[in-house]
Amino acid sequence: MNHLIIAPLLLPAIVAALFLLGRWRARWIGSALSLAGCVALVLIALALFVTAYGGTISVYALGNWPAPFGIVLVLDRLSALMLVLTSVLALVVLCHAVITNLDRKGWHFHPLFQFQLLGLNGAFLTGDLFNLFVFFEVLLIASYGLMLHGQGAGRLKVGLQYVIINLVGSTLFLIGIGMLYGVTGTLNMADMALRISSLPHGDQGLARAGALLLTVVFALKAALLPLHLWLPRTYASTSPAVAALFAIMTKVGVYAIVRTTTLIFGADAGAVAWAPAQWMLPSAVLTVIIGFTGLLAARGLRDQAAFGVVGSTGTLLVAVSLFEPRAITAALYYLPHSTLTGALLFLVGDLVARHRPDYGDAITVGPRFASIGPISALYLLAGIALVGMPPLSGFIGKLLILTAAAAHPAAGWIWVTILVSTLIGTIGLARAGSILFWKSSTCDEPLRPAPAQVGRKALLPSAALVALLAALVLGAGGIVAYMDTVSAQLFAPRNYIEAVLGRQAGD
Repeated sequence: MNHLIIAPLLLPAIVAALFLLGRWRARWIGSALSLAGCVALVLIALALFVTAYGGTISVYALGNWPAPFGIVLVLDRLSALMLVLTSVLALVVLCHAVITNLDRKGWHFHPLFQFQLLGLNGAFLTGDLFNLFVFFEVLLIASYGLMLHGQGAGRLKVGLQYVIINLVGSTLFLIGIGMLYGVTGTLNMADMALRISSLPHGDQGLARAGALLLTVVFALKAALLPLHLWLPRTYASTSPAVAALFAIMTKVGVYAIVRTTTLIFGADAGAVAWAPAQWMLPSAVLTVIIGFTGLLAARGLRDQAAFGVVGSTGTLLVAVSLFEPRAITAALYYLPHSTLTGALLFLVGDLVARHRPDYGDAITVGPRFASIGPISALYLLAGIALVGMPPLSGFIGKLLILTAAAAHPAAGWIWVTILVSTLIGTIGLARAGSILFWKSSTCDEPLRPAPAQVGRKALLPSAALVALLAALVLGAGGIVAYMDTVSAQLFAPRNYIEAVLGRQAGD
């Protein structure tokens, strides 16, 4: 076994435990420890990415108990991709939090941040449905604390709503798992994929109901309409750096939909085959419309970024809901783009708010401030990326989605939705940018200096996200080719089953 596979779980757990065991009097020590943990996590994720790059599916059996009797972690191309995306995003967001002193508003920030990474990495690596639920709960519990970091009555009210909604989702998750366990007798995803295709006729309806219930739970995590209402208020109410990290959380729901549908409920699932896909496309189309309409109507940059996350996740799910290899390839390319872009909008909004303390992130004319040129450029690039205009990666991602949908019966609806939402998003972002930067820059009052805690180094994390988006463009050919191999591996579930259960089980 490759013991490095468990490192993305152990490392953040150990770093978080070190914080809980000793509260560092010199806070820079704690910040340095957390940053070092994130750097190490990036290196581990890249090493695992190299391991999975050639198509090898690696299995780590905890306690050396073989599947399906024991808990297994499974590393394939998709999970490796998600680990790299999570670790890189976490490092950038943590740098922003440290530079802006957000982490100094409470002792709990760094351990909660690390526990959040533990939950995310575990969800991407687990090969067991119940442990997927467990890691969902770990990341959600950590997110409750992170969301309230910095305190405030409004944040507490929205946080309570967030907790209640996710408790309902967790309850439904357990019910769905119980239904599937009742008819298949297993919670290992590879083993369940084998058993579900041979269910007796009387159990197929219950299995289908369990599959749909799981999909509803994952759609709630992904903020798919009509289950999206929690996201705009939650993301807009928490601190921008935390919201930037939360940009990956909707992708956990998308990942779970893709993983369970292609592996368990795919072409070999008999009467349950592709059951989750049958209602997703209309809901995804409406999510795109709601997201970009909300962006147009937003009165603050955090609201705008939150609705941007809803709209871009809806665009991603439009491609996913087609459940064919070319569409999944397009979705996989668009997934890191939408995650990084959502995070970038939140960080840029935070920079604006910190330079205009009297106005915050409100989209209204305010004074000129130091660094208005670089920040306005970052906002422009973030807007171009979100709406999918050239030359950034959103244009390539949307073009891939439109091309993949061209032969689908609903191609007309998909094309109209994506193109019209692009126009709406462009208008909304252009309006906000002109108010914030163009009108502000023509004010007669003198330039205001940056606050003491915000210097030019605060621009670096946002600039790093722009560089990553540029890298998606410059390496588009190779990245799309890799996403093709990820898609091909997803649509060949027998290889996954054989890796987990042994070659005889896959026959």
